[in-house]
Amino acid sequence: MSDDPKNGEALKALQSIKETEEQAKKIIQNARENEAQMIIQNAYKEADKIKAGIFTEAKKKAEALKIEIIKKAEKEAEETRRSAALEEDRLRETAEKNMTAAVKKASGKIKELLKEGR
Repeated sequence: MSDDPKNGEALKALQSIKETEEQAKKIIQNARENEAQMIIQNAYKEADKIKAGIFTEAKKKAEALKIEIIKKAEKEAEETRRSAALEEDRLRETAEKNMTAAVKKASGKIKELLKEGR
């Protein structure tokens, strides 16, 4: 029966179908692998975009925080300067009062010494 030309053609047809199925399987496998690679590449690109967005947002927040800290420090420095100026004025007034009292006291003693020395 294997010598029958119809059987030979049927076997060739079956062989051809099996080869075609194998080729189709390879094509499907390659397509899946290519699709997987494209998905991975797209995921990396998307991750890079997300990272860039997060970095940009963090940079903006850091800059805003820096400006806030600088303004607060400048305000505190101005308050400290104002307080120091008030303290300086108060000390100057106290020193002037004490100086006046010391001069009066010293001049009184000098007058006494001069009177005693006469």
